[in-house]
Amino acid sequence: MKKVVITGATGLLGTNVIIKLLKDGYSVIALVRKESKYMGEENENLKWVEANLSSDLSQYLKNVDFVIHIAAETRMNLLTYDEYRKVNYDLTVDLFNQAQKCVVKKFLFISSANTLGYGNKADPGSEVKKQKYPFTQSWYAQSKLEAENYLLQKTNNTEVVILNPTFMIGAHDHKPSSGKLIFWAWKKKLIFYPKGGKNFVHVEDVANGVVNALEKGKNGEKYLLANENLSYVDFFRIINRVTNQKPIMIPISNIFLSFLGKVGDKLRKMKIRTNLSTVNLKALQIHNYYSNHKSLEELDVQYQSVDNAVKDAIEYFKSKEMY
Repeated sequence: MKKVVITGATGLLGTNVIIKLLKDGYSVIALVRKESKYMGEENENLKWVEANLSSDLSQYLKNVDFVIHIAAETRMNLLTYDEYRKVNYDLTVDLFNQAQKCVVKKFLFISSANTLGYGNKADPGSEVKKQKYPFTQSWYAQSKLEAENYLLQKTNNTEVVILNPTFMIGAHDHKPSSGKLIFWAWKKKLIFYPKGGKNFVHVEDVANGVVNALEKGKNGEKYLLANENLSYVDFFRIINRVTNQKPIMIPISNIFLSFLGKVGDKLRKMKIRTNLSTVNLKALQIHNYYSNHKSLEELDVQYQSVDNAVKDAIEYFKSKEMY
């Protein structure tokens, strides 16, 4: 039985990856800060370890075949690049170096699609396109890209595979994280939507891609885990269709979003944490689209519809009375 160490195990993707790993017969060591946060099923092949990722983890990395590193700093309101870098870069580098010393076969780094260049529906972004504005100014995306660049220079001993998921929707989003976008529209009589769009993907499909990459992912390669390119209004229409609601849909002008971004920039200069910023709100105005061709061909990922992702997310929220 092959052994996997996973970080970020209690989040949306981490929980789904663990479920898939156990289903496929792997032995899993989950490094967590608080065991109580895990919302999946227990299993005799799942071992929980409360550990700080900045500490010596060699005792858990010995005789391990794979490391899946998901843990990240994703909050949108932090005020300095260093706050992102110390988690998304420093801890990644440290964990990789420890894995390399322990002769781990392969290191999977879960990054972000926004380290790659996006496109439009006719010419979507891919693994070979360079990062574009506004993500070139996003501290989160920049810290992830810095970690990618380091890892891709260190592929001689421990193999490295970079996975770049887009916007994930599905079950086990207990915070919620990306599921907040569903709550933006669910049970609302009025839905205000930005004019941009992004790529949406079922979190189960991302988890399948991650697990498939353990064996099929090629050393030194990046893989977009992506599915449907949708405008925000079309995504909200899926929610309306799934929930049988008929709200009034109202577009938000780009001028207003840009104004809010400037307000956020001023608040940040005053050391006030806010999700508002020119960069964050510009991301709502663009069509941030990507292709999944490479993961279809090389990782054999079979993608479900975003309708299914929304249904599964809402059913989960209902089961946990999160509404």
